[in-house]
Amino acid sequence: MAWVLAPAAWGAHGYALWGELRLVSNLRYSTFDKYNPFTIKGSPPAYLSGLMFDSLLSGAQDEVGSGYGLLAEDVEVPPDGLSATFRLRPQARFHNGDPVLAADVKHAYDTLVGPHTSPAYKTALEDVDGVDILDERTVRFRFKRKNREMPLTVGGLPVFSRKWGMVDGKAKPFDQVVMDIPIGSGPYRIGPVNFGKDITYVRDPNYWARDLNVRKGTSNFDRIVVKIYKDNTAKLEAVKAGEFDLMRFFSAGDWARRVNGRKFKSGELVKGEFRHRLPSGFQSYILNTRLPKLQDPRVRQALGLAMDYEWMNRQMFYNSYQRVTGLFGNTDCKSSGLPPPEELALLEPWRGKIPDAAFGPAYEPPRTDGDNSLRNNLRQARELLQQAGWVVRDGVLRNAKGETLTLEYLDSQESGTRTITPWMRNLEKLGVKLTFRPVDFALYQQRFQKKQFEIITLNYPGTNTPGQDYVDLFGSKSADLEDSGNLTGIKNPAVDELLRRMTSAQTKAELLPACRALERVIMHSHILIPQWTAGTHRIVYNAWRLQPTATMPPYSPGEAWAIDTWWARPQQAAH
Repeated sequence: MAWVLAPAAWGAHGYALWGELRLVSNLRYSTFDKYNPFTIKGSPPAYLSGLMFDSLLSGAQDEVGSGYGLLAEDVEVPPDGLSATFRLRPQARFHNGDPVLAADVKHAYDTLVGPHTSPAYKTALEDVDGVDILDERTVRFRFKRKNREMPLTVGGLPVFSRKWGMVDGKAKPFDQVVMDIPIGSGPYRIGPVNFGKDITYVRDPNYWARDLNVRKGTSNFDRIVVKIYKDNTAKLEAVKAGEFDLMRFFSAGDWARRVNGRKFKSGELVKGEFRHRLPSGFQSYILNTRLPKLQDPRVRQALGLAMDYEWMNRQMFYNSYQRVTGLFGNTDCKSSGLPPPEELALLEPWRGKIPDAAFGPAYEPPRTDGDNSLRNNLRQARELLQQAGWVVRDGVLRNAKGETLTLEYLDSQESGTRTITPWMRNLEKLGVKLTFRPVDFALYQQRFQKKQFEIITLNYPGTNTPGQDYVDLFGSKSADLEDSGNLTGIKNPAVDELLRRMTSAQTKAELLPACRALERVIMHSHILIPQWTAGTHRIVYNAWRLQPTATMPPYSPGEAWAIDTWWARPQQAAH
């Protein structure tokens, strides 16, 4: 990689948000019906995008806010921050042997912001003003305004060949590119497929980047087989029987009580807990405020007061989780205490249009331990419901129209009823009827994309560098777009302005007040009922077949670390 120095700009082998670039040496389980991971309809195979598509820059799992050159050998960002120019490596190749050229990068961008892809791409790339091909291997992204994250955003876009989806020299509409084998440049290709049961990714022996520093020590498996289990019990029994080598666990009950057996006693299977420093994210119950019955914030707050997390953690989760308290847990963006002057300066212009509580202490979810109790929480919830017009008449909670307060929780797994039942019982005491509706994954995905639900659960992973992705989650423009990230339906000009401040911040001193103020407004709006998080990755792996690397990068997302960097043990070392 070359360092390029220029008086009017800088060019380097990577890019860091705050100028702190460091060079460090070193299973979703649902079926699929397409190979195109970018279109709205259908489900692609797990891990396909990360294994098959390279990007201009590659992130690091031991630092945040940085990207190192992958397809690009250098990136140039001028002082005004209004563009990012990438020069492609001459050796970069697609799986069909074609060189990766600037025209392919522009084609991938144009396709991703086109009419047939997820609106999340359009939101993330809203500040891109255009893409110019400067020469065969040089491409420039122009930005509408200075946005600290845009070089990383465009640098992280998947790049695919212009020939993907072409028939007789003509390109099909992208939504018709369904089962066409992707033409990417990543380390793996699609191998044998047994539809409904498994898919195999085969390492490309001619992978163009295998000797690059950013790829050394990665992609160590010749084959990666992803097995598909629609039933959680069958999946659990399969791993105990040694039918596959790696599985990440999200159920505290399974981990504590059901992950055992002969192969664990022999040492063939190992339970590993790997501590990370990832943002805690904000896994939550999502309340769809598009529905009239969920538009009053007092109703939403009352629903949250009926959730007894402390009881659930003791009785169901073996005290293995911590409560989510906001959008930015375990990051510098987390709000605390009363808003200081720099946050108040952002909040004051919106007084009366945001919750009054946003001007007080940072949000903390209701508790039922210590001096707190579920009884007191339910009493407060009942008062809030009465203020919102829901009162008990003839023994039934009704509003002025005589309607009852019934809600539906939608899930794609029958097992979801276990965690929702305690909440249902507590809501019953308030006169609120919450029903559990499990549906098959295809219908769930359809209703999810079209926002046809009342309450669902989603695990938002969180980030140390919040930016344009939060515009998709909470921006007004995305509220009415199919398949957008704005699941709650929130539309608030104050939130839009805080998002603008956050994405336009040029320094951490500008970023932190904006994201902390945003967290105060969102959490005190009660559009999310926070759930729980864990500080470790729980992974079962076959110790006779797999060799973990010595240390886990602190910002690794769990199984990605294993897939990317673990090794297969030599056959003679296996028992």
